[in-house]
Amino acid sequence: MDCGLKPEHKVIKSFYEETTAAILQGHDNEGNLSNYFANILQHCVKKNPNREFRTQFEYIENKKRLVFDGAIFNKFNDSMVYGIWEAKDLKDNLEKEVDSKFKKGYPKDNILFQTPHRLMLFQNGDLCFDKNIKDSPTNLIDGLEIFFNYSKPAYEDWEKASIAFKEKVEGLGKGLIEHIHQELQKNKAFIKAFEDFKTLCQQSINPSISNNLVMEMLAQHLLTERLFRNVFNNSDFVNRNIIAREIEKVISALISTSFNREHFLKDLDHYYETIEMAAKTFKDFHRKQSFLNNIYERFFQGFAIKTADKHGIVYTPQPIVEFMINSVEHLLTTSFEKKLSLSSPNVHILDPFVGTGNFMVHILNKIDSFHLKEKYQHQLHCNEINLLPYYIATINIEHAYFERTNEYLPFEGICLVDTFETLDSAQIQLFNSENTERVKKQKVAPIFVIIGNPPYNAGQQNENDNNKNKPHKVVDDFVRANYAKTSKATNKNALSDPYVKAFAWATKRLEKQDNGIVAFVSNNSFLESIAFDGMRKHLNDNFTNLYILDLGGNVRKNPKLSGTTHNVFGIQVGVSVVILVKKRQEI
Repeated sequence: MDCGLKPEHKVIKSFYEETTAAILQGHDNEGNLSNYFANILQHCVKKNPNREFRTQFEYIENKKRLVFDGAIFNKFNDSMVYGIWEAKDLKDNLEKEVDSKFKKGYPKDNILFQTPHRLMLFQNGDLCFDKNIKDSPTNLIDGLEIFFNYSKPAYEDWEKASIAFKEKVEGLGKGLIEHIHQELQKNKAFIKAFEDFKTLCQQSINPSISNNLVMEMLAQHLLTERLFRNVFNNSDFVNRNIIAREIEKVISALISTSFNREHFLKDLDHYYETIEMAAKTFKDFHRKQSFLNNIYERFFQGFAIKTADKHGIVYTPQPIVEFMINSVEHLLTTSFEKKLSLSSPNVHILDPFVGTGNFMVHILNKIDSFHLKEKYQHQLHCNEINLLPYYIATINIEHAYFERTNEYLPFEGICLVDTFETLDSAQIQLFNSENTERVKKQKVAPIFVIIGNPPYNAGQQNENDNNKNKPHKVVDDFVRANYAKTSKATNKNALSDPYVKAFAWATKRLEKQDNGIVAFVSNNSFLESIAFDGMRKHLNDNFTNLYILDLGGNVRKNPKLSGTTHNVFGIQVGVSVVILVKKRQEI
């Protein structure tokens, strides 16, 4: 990657001018001086649209948490770090600082140590650049060029393969669905297994579910099951997961005659192998989680675009997850008469739209060791309606518990179910008896904290779009009777957005409880638009305290914002973090 820097460029001249001025004024410590060098790194990284630079970058390796002064990483996958920057001041002994960092476990692949007068660059464990930069912009630029041009071969292959995987998987998925169509005409065993599975889907997810959506679920399973086995070294996944077992029955019938799983997926072998090779560079499970989350997003973008839009297939950035969890923990401690925490035995926690399990994994890591097993087995709950994220969430959550305890226990708090349907009093079969029992258990649990990232329709521009949302009687009735009825707006179509339903569902779910917390990161359109005046009124009426952090980022509404760089999710609709506290009496 060519930084394109020259000594006369403004960013270089500013570094020397500002650094010199700060030192002369006595502001010569690392905190004062590091920003000037960070500006150069930020300038260079803009030359590559696939890379980003972040200061105070958190990194976990071999269960050790490290915080780098700065890191360059893959824009779409922050587990792939290309370079690390450590800033030091003039008083530091740079050799001793380097030795100290390496003893702490800092990676040696590509790490740049910098003072205002010196650069030391290590690559693959060897010192490859060590020069004075005090009055030498040329030395500074030479060091930066070497730093930015470094890349692991596995990362380079990954960048190419992941883009190709997204493109290839769409065609292969269509071919797979076409093959399923053909087998439905002649394979009697498969016809019966398919119809039985479709009936389960109709009972569990949507009574009007189509053959095409059932085929899509089968295709998701077939196209991604190998990654679960190899990236996570989890060969028993299909046997352990209660939903995967049901789908494997259908797959077994599908391949009972002419279809061969390995032969059909042969065209993807190169992409699978490249993905698996890149994953092997990550020793820590947390980085593998981030890596697989990225694969998950790209899979849906390539194979199931409508599904991705309808259910909001967007990975929640880790800083937002941590901010929300820490905020909830603070409010549990300070908002109620009795001091509570995420570890408290009487605090049941539910992520109703769990995705790949990001919130639940971080919550697990916040719970103290004494209460961990009880919370894991009985007081942590989550739902997912899409098959692939359900699989990934199960793996992520179970492995997070294993890392804490060195004991494998299946996570029975996760359900494959449409969260909005859980308010219905009817008892129905939800895929199988185990999943049904999990949903029943969750429905009677005294949920105290509801936290997550509700779905939204990013691509549905109007009510005529074919990607409209499924009706949900109890939730829809609540929205009509409350949000819509008290609104002064003429056009209330916006109230059908699923994120609005999520707030209505959460309000209804806590209806019979005196105390509780709802924490969502969601579309921020409800904050000002006239269509949501009734929603704002009822949120204010139903909750004691409302904490709202408007993150902005509405690219469509603000013509001054271009692309998606001004949005924390990289999307075009605005975003907000909303935390609602319900407090009615002492507990």
